[in-house]
Amino acid sequence: MKMSCVGMKIFLGFLFLWGSFFVLSPCGSAGPILPLSSDSLVLAFGDSITYGTGAPGDSSYPVLLEAILGMKVINSGVPGETISEGLERLPGVLEKYSPRLVILCEGGNDLLRKREEDEIERDLRSMISILQERGIDVLVIGVPSTGLTLSVPGLYRRVARDLSVLYEGKILRKILSNAALKSDYIHPNGDGYRMMAEKIAELIEKSR
Repeated sequence: MKMSCVGMKIFLGFLFLWGSFFVLSPCGSAGPILPLSSDSLVLAFGDSITYGTGAPGDSSYPVLLEAILGMKVINSGVPGETISEGLERLPGVLEKYSPRLVILCEGGNDLLRKREEDEIERDLRSMISILQERGIDVLVIGVPSTGLTLSVPGLYRRVARDLSVLYEGKILRKILSNAALKSDYIHPNGDGYRMMAEKIAELIEKSR
């Protein structure tokens, strides 16, 4: 009977260690990025939220993020862009800048136009595949759907998990749920963009 208890303790200890491996291993939204240095180039790629619509030009999140990280952050945001248009534009931008890290914030305009989520997911996967084939690290920003709940479609987390890239799915929902942090119902204001930049910087620092 005594040996049975000892055996049970060993078995439970094994299960604990095995479970800890999966909790602590970098995968999905917790995927690490390669070390960034002061001369690393970060590319912020997306639509009007990346561009900074709703705030002065020096208050866009890429500008603020550059100051926080102390490294160059390129603002490659195009107002009104759909994710399929972004997919077509991406290779040329990569050829021009050769970034170390790309922050993807796409799909908002598709959601506004009620495009099928499986089509948005397909394009997002294609964009990330292009980046990973070039050895570029990726951070995906989840964009909330319009409506009372401002819920972020599960496709963002699912894609980030499946392709093992960094994911942030709360900050835009938090900003757009607070009237003091937005300029209209789909864009942050200067304070909102600052909060966005701070959260992205925090995630980047934690993942390094």
